[in-house]
Amino acid sequence: MKKAHPRRPPKRIVGRRELVDFPQFQLRGVEAKVDTGAFTGAIHCSNIHVDTLPDGRPLLRVLLLDDAHPAFHGRPLQFEEFSLRDIRSSNGEVQERYVIRAVIRLFGEDFETEFSLSDRSDMKYPVLIGRLLLRRARLMVDVSRRNVSYKSQHLHIAE
Repeated sequence: MKKAHPRRPPKRIVGRRELVDFPQFQLRGVEAKVDTGAFTGAIHCSNIHVDTLPDGRPLLRVLLLDDAHPAFHGRPLQFEEFSLRDIRSSNGEVQERYVIRAVIRLFGEDFETEFSLSDRSDMKYPVLIGRLLLRRARLMVDVSRRNVSYKSQHLHIAE
């Protein structure tokens, strides 16, 4: 006899671009590109540096986004938990980047996932959503749509 599996929630559709919230950073409506070619997500930041706490542990300090972004608040953020990994960029180049775990809100639901921190100032979108989050949140991409998640919460956003 086959063992019964708990019912999985249905997959939801996101567009090629979404507006997302980062509640722990007090950031709302940040533009994100959905990239099925990327494994982890990425967040634009600057002033990335590691300090040492009095007890010798490392502390990562960054500024998320930049002053050109409407959601930029200029407060440095710090992370005691982070890693340094080799990440392959869109042009195939391997770069060493800091990776943090952060909560992103889609469809009014919070998902914790990994984001690499990089200077995306030359990119159109400050946030990249990768396959790790798409799989974990059970999301499918419809490239003909935009802002599906945000519209489900804020009906005034145009597709």
